Amino acid sequence: MSGSEKMLETTNALQTDRNLALDLVRVTEAASLAAARWIGRGDKNAADGAAVSAMRAAFDAVAINGLVVIGEGEMDEAPMLYIGERVGAGGPDMDIAVDPLEGTVIAAKGAPNAIAVIGLAERGNFLHAPDIYMDKIAVGPHLPDQVVALDAPVKENLRNLAQAKKCEISDLMVCTLERERHAEIVRRCREAGARITLIGDGDVSGVIAVAQPETGIDLYLGSGGAPEGVLAAAALRCIGGQLQGRLLYEDDTQIERARSMGITDPNRIYTVEDMARGNVMFAATGVTNGPMLRGVRHFQSGAITHSIVMRSKSGTVRYIEAHHNFHTKTWTAS
Repeated sequence: MSGSEKMLETTNALQTDRNLALDLVRVTEAASLAAARWIGRGDKNAADGAAVSAMRAAFDAVAINGLVVIGEGEMDEAPMLYIGERVGAGGPDMDIAVDPLEGTVIAAKGAPNAIAVIGLAERGNFLHAPDIYMDKIAVGPHLPDQVVALDAPVKENLRNLAQAKKCEISDLMVCTLERERHAEIVRRCREAGARITLIGDGDVSGVIAVAQPETGIDLYLGSGGAPEGVLAAAALRCIGGQLQGRLLYEDDTQIERARSMGITDPNRIYTVEDMARGNVMFAATGVTNGPMLRGVRHFQSGAITHSIVMRSKSGTVRYIEAHHNFHTKTWTAS
């Protein structure tokens, strides 16, 4: 192959990546627009169902041979975007991780931080995580490797992080889900002098926040969904940051389920690179307002969406504001 042919091949590959990244945003936009019609209406299942249906339909226009590895559950649990479903219009083999509406409850309440999310990796490069809990700790980029550790005491992690950031523990902001199971984490953080921000839902956004200086979040702690851990790892794979996660099992059935998905060591601590390898893309669109993304804003004949798209190959992060014009009749909620 000549030098000019190699250059053309590289240029075409880059253009394909860029086009695919924009296709992913169109998919998250579709889910977000559909879910937004149910914001504040108190019906989380309807909001989630609308997002799932819209996202599934939008995938038909994406030029990939996609395999859902993180989705809405098993085939007998979910009619669409179930684990193992094939999506896309044909093209390169890709693993897909989706959460059409991360934060179903907060969307139903009209509360902040609901988003539509997609992660994309080359086939075999996402951890096939079962739908169980995962214990997580995350920090942003440009810090020493393993500056925090999942098994280290909270105070030790805070002390090491403050030292690495050249600040006091009292300057650190820790994010965790507001759950009874996290009461001890909250107590220990406050005893050490750190500040706490509690979120009602949406730990994908919570983890990603550590890599976005404007959020003011320095450390994420606590347990949340394992599938959400993989999605968060996909984002950090693109923008930098550290995440450690370990699956939490309620019984032997869940352990056997994990083994059937290829997990050989139930107690393994996973890093970002373990959960999202190779070339990764990540896209998300806001449903309700949050620190990372603005929510859907309707006007008389359409709506405005705010999205983020990232690629690990280039490290590029793009924010996209899109103005969608549509007939009111098409978007009237049933």
